[in-house]
Amino acid sequence: MAVMPAGEGTREQNMVEASPKVVVVVPTYNERENLPVLAGLLADLAVPELHLLVVDDNSPDGTGEIADKLAADSGGTVGVLHRTEKDGLGRAYLAGMARALDEGADVVIQMDADLSHPASAIPAMVGTLLADQDTAVVLGSRYVPGGSTAEEWPWHRKALSAWANFYVNAILGLGVRDATAGFKAWRASALRAIDLPTVRSNGYSFQVEMNYRVIQRGLAIREVPIRFEERIEGASKMSLGVQMESALAPWKLRFNREG
Repeated sequence: MAVMPAGEGTREQNMVEASPKVVVVVPTYNERENLPVLAGLLADLAVPELHLLVVDDNSPDGTGEIADKLAADSGGTVGVLHRTEKDGLGRAYLAGMARALDEGADVVIQMDADLSHPASAIPAMVGTLLADQDTAVVLGSRYVPGGSTAEEWPWHRKALSAWANFYVNAILGLGVRDATAGFKAWRASALRAIDLPTVRSNGYSFQVEMNYRVIQRGLAIREVPIRFEERIEGASKMSLGVQMESALAPWKLRFNREG
């Protein structure tokens, strides 16, 4: 088990007694239709001190401008990080997580902008995270009892997802049902412990490397069930290059070439 930095325990005890600052980091690229809907869903949650940080990769469809309008109307609960280049999901998350930590987040949630992750699961994820000091991250999981995937998913996509989780666990021994999940609630101290600036993976393999770093440091991962939906608007970002990177990443991690 990793040693908690001096003073961190007191901070997190106070965090539980008060209301922790929860920052939802959402990378965007051409999500102008979905972002306002997601912002509304988050605003309706009964979670005190909930903030939204949009990380926009210079979307040509105007998503960044919509994010700025949401921020201006939010009274301080919505922030925007504008990036000048589109260099992958992992880089966007790392930039957003670093900003959230710098701004005093106690819990950092990562979720997609495409409405595939149910915002309604956030209270349970945060509650599970804060209930046990040893828990570093809580996954919104499709593959624990009560979890599911969209009925619209074709059988071959479901099979590919199941195979990817088996493949990753067979190589890395993560011991979680949904090793490729992208909907997560992180304890701030855990993000600091896994050394974000040295994370190398990008795309969907970013999720696997982050989980691997948690396990390597003796920290605990928990899972809560979610229903994963098909995106409502826009196009999937899953390219052939992303799939190839995801296939190679567990082997690189296993042989200590990353992490």
